[in-house]
Amino acid sequence: PRTGTGGELEPGEEAQRSSHLNIVGMVGSIDNDFCGTDMTIGTDSALHRIMEIVDAITTTAQSHQRTFVLEVMGRHCGYLALITALACGADWVFIPESPPEDDWEEHLCRRLTETRDGGSRLNIIIVAEGAIDKHGKAITSDEIKALVVKRLGYDTRVTILGHVQRGGTPSAFDRILASRMGVEAVMALLEGTPETPACVVSLSGNQAVRLPLMECVQVTKDVTTAMNEGRFEDALKLRGRSFQNNWNVYKLLAHIRPGYTVAVMNVGAPAAGMNAAVRSTVRIGLIHGHRMLAVHDGFEGLAFGMVEEIGWNTVGSWTGLGGSKLGTKRTLPKKHFEEISANISKFGIHGLIIIGGFEAFTGGLELVEGRARFEELCIPLCIVPATVSNNVPGSDFSIGADTALNTITTTCDLIKQSAAGTKRRVFIIETMGGFCGYLATMAGLAAGADAAYIFEEPFSSRDLQANVDHLTEKMKTTVKRGLVLRNERCNENYTTDFIYNLYCEEGKGIFDCRKNVLGHMQQGGSPTPFDRNFGTKMGAKAVAWITGKIKECSRHGRIFANTADSACLLGMRKRSLVFQPIAELRQQTDFEHRIPKEQWWLKLRPILKILAKYNIELDTSETAHLEHLTRKVLVPEATL
Repeated sequence: PRTGTGGELEPGEEAQRSSHLNIVGMVGSIDNDFCGTDMTIGTDSALHRIMEIVDAITTTAQSHQRTFVLEVMGRHCGYLALITALACGADWVFIPESPPEDDWEEHLCRRLTETRDGGSRLNIIIVAEGAIDKHGKAITSDEIKALVVKRLGYDTRVTILGHVQRGGTPSAFDRILASRMGVEAVMALLEGTPETPACVVSLSGNQAVRLPLMECVQVTKDVTTAMNEGRFEDALKLRGRSFQNNWNVYKLLAHIRPGYTVAVMNVGAPAAGMNAAVRSTVRIGLIHGHRMLAVHDGFEGLAFGMVEEIGWNTVGSWTGLGGSKLGTKRTLPKKHFEEISANISKFGIHGLIIIGGFEAFTGGLELVEGRARFEELCIPLCIVPATVSNNVPGSDFSIGADTALNTITTTCDLIKQSAAGTKRRVFIIETMGGFCGYLATMAGLAAGADAAYIFEEPFSSRDLQANVDHLTEKMKTTVKRGLVLRNERCNENYTTDFIYNLYCEEGKGIFDCRKNVLGHMQQGGSPTPFDRNFGTKMGAKAVAWITGKIKECSRHGRIFANTADSACLLGMRKRSLVFQPIAELRQQTDFEHRIPKEQWWLKLRPILKILAKYNIELDTSETAHLEHLTRKVLVPEATL
């Protein structure tokens, strides 16, 4: 092109070349009120703050027999209130998108009385700050308290959570979400043309998607218009599929309706969120009219007859409890087929829901194999993945993995802080997960690790040397803290001690080292909001599926299920919850190392290296394409 003096472009040409501006947005808001994304950056952290307070209040109320009215933020969006209600098993929730019926006062008082009569010492009512009735009149926390005190005489307290919800450390989910969205936003900009509309990168299930900014803004405005005009059903639909599903699960769990006998059990190691899944399984099963049985201590308990009927109130306070209330073992069923068959017959079990880790999957496969010899095993089976290792095939996430990830991330934060003010220091931290590197990789991404050694990505002594050299160079600058994560079974020879000794030797005079093996603290603790909500939804879905499957396999009063699709695993795959026959998942599994052959999170590993200042290429072959929001809104997920 023709240039002016000194080689610069003429003003007209400069203007022509800069005539378009590509804009890519990411939504940071605790309210999760932006249509088009399942989760905005900050929402999960706000839920962490809320649940910490709700858990603390729950323990005080147990000793004092009280009713608590908790007001959460969210402006004109009820998302925080709805998820809080699901995660703490609240008696009632008020959200602006679905105001209660005109006689809600009667219903509310009846519900609270039923809970108390059932033996509970605690009532929880969650109120969104923008809660309204059918006529648009605000429903306030004080109004609800006055109603409960006047009609029922219950000792009632109001807690308005306020700006506590905005503060605190970001959760592991938010750190990883923000990192993934940041990468996706840069990709969208680099691929932009003058014709590309301004877009928003957002989350749909476990997948990054791009949506036109103006469409999202329009639909977000449409929600407000629908609410102002009293079209509340439309407002719920416009909020999107994820919001609707949460609302449907809440409604199901909140209201009771000759069914079958369904047994529920835990298999494998304990994982936070298992109890939330058992609670929703039991309650949704009772709503469907089933007789629900709890099996203690996994397949061993089923063989030895450790089975009892479980009721509505038994599981009442289970959502926030870590570990496994039913008890769980790694024993597989094969050696106990005769006893298990006898007990399935004795207790009249028509369907079995197994909530657990890799042993739940392999145990399910064994039961399917046993169907040829034992007719009693010909009942529908549903496996719900629950393990901190996140190593079950057929699902992007397992119940319990998010809690473990937060534990590791928080611990890494604390460990890094412990060295504040001292000389340069590198921490070598060993995480759990068996052969699966999910926890090491994701915690590395969330805590800002310099390296994360895992089994899935083989490494040699040369790689270790390159990592040490890279970190040594960084430590010669202003960097004072180094973090290296190692999965417990990433390599039998390059042990945590070996890596610690290597870094100690190579870092002499530049930095010193400390090592930590985190151990079983990763399996314990109170479940995170994500795991409570995920467990609750998975339990509800599993019961709905097994109810349909039992009906389908019923012939003249007898259940006979012998097809591959009558034994399924429920998993989160990219953008939806799907039931997959476990026989089909066999091909996708590396049984020797107890991991799926393909794992989605391996694609995130280069981000970890880029953030640790390594100069590497990022595979951008699988970027999101621009979608239209209007189509998404109108196709809700299959109802429960």
